[in-house]
Amino acid sequence: MAIARASFTTRQETGKAVKSARPARERKYTKEAIRKDLKRNWKRYLLIVPLILFYVVFAYMPMGGILMAFSDYKPKFGIFGSLIKRFVGLENFTDFFGSFYFWRLMKNTILLNGWSLLISFPLTIILALLINDIGNKYFKKTVQTLSYLPYFISMVVVCGIVVDFCKTTGVLGTLMTMLTGKSQNLLGVASYWRTIYISSDLWQGLGFGTILYIAALSGVDKQQYEAAKIDGAGHWQQLIHVTLPGISQTIIIMLILRVGMLMASSYEKTILMYNSQIYDTADIIASYVYRKGLMDGDYSYSTAVGLFNSVINLVLIMTTNKLSRKYTETSLF
Repeated sequence: MAIARASFTTRQETGKAVKSARPARERKYTKEAIRKDLKRNWKRYLLIVPLILFYVVFAYMPMGGILMAFSDYKPKFGIFGSLIKRFVGLENFTDFFGSFYFWRLMKNTILLNGWSLLISFPLTIILALLINDIGNKYFKKTVQTLSYLPYFISMVVVCGIVVDFCKTTGVLGTLMTMLTGKSQNLLGVASYWRTIYISSDLWQGLGFGTILYIAALSGVDKQQYEAAKIDGAGHWQQLIHVTLPGISQTIIIMLILRVGMLMASSYEKTILMYNSQIYDTADIIASYVYRKGLMDGDYSYSTAVGLFNSVINLVLIMTTNKLSRKYTETSLF
């Protein structure tokens, strides 16, 4: 009995020793593997350095400017000096929430991005499906190239074209004069502004937005189409039961990203296309931040507004991602 007990104790101690030694060996092996991998692939890792530096310099370091939202920022004191000497807490946020512009900016931003999401998102998928169905590869390449080209035109040039077309003497302005009998600058009419903005967005970005979907479509197993044909499925049934399920993960991921940008509009395009006559419709959070920060010099207030906008986008993408993970088992993280 004593021998058995001693043997059991010895086995226990040996097991503990093995368990305690195993993590050390695993850590040693991991470090050794990492060292060898770095030695073997250091040139590849070196290519990542410029990308890391880019994000550190232009994305992470500027985040220190968020502190301006909680102070009455004065350039002579600097960011941290203003925070210490002129700390105001949440005053900038409460001023924005209680201002006349708050609900107008929220409504305009949500309507503009919401309509853009509802229109451009499904149209991008439809265009990708149509391009994928083109049988002649040369014609397919031509269509793809022509649809991508507007994306590479400068935003300033695109907005300049839109402004010229919408003048009273422009192509669209003249056409509307013929149809309505009223001569007017279309960008000066509030009810037309969102339509013009979204239409120009579609013209410029619709083709380029199909790239990811076409890449996903190329990865759908061809044997599934063959099996569907054997079962008597037509083209429409193959689309519903093979094609769309095959790219469903890509669609969901892109939808999560788009919903996460529901409050993020391009201020460049907005300020290039709007004017004081249509502020009630065209003024969004991004353009308001630009106007208050760079034009009026109210850096603290504009930083608070921008931070609020970013927090809303973060909440949207986190919520959408959580719902997607729960109901579709597909998520960003």
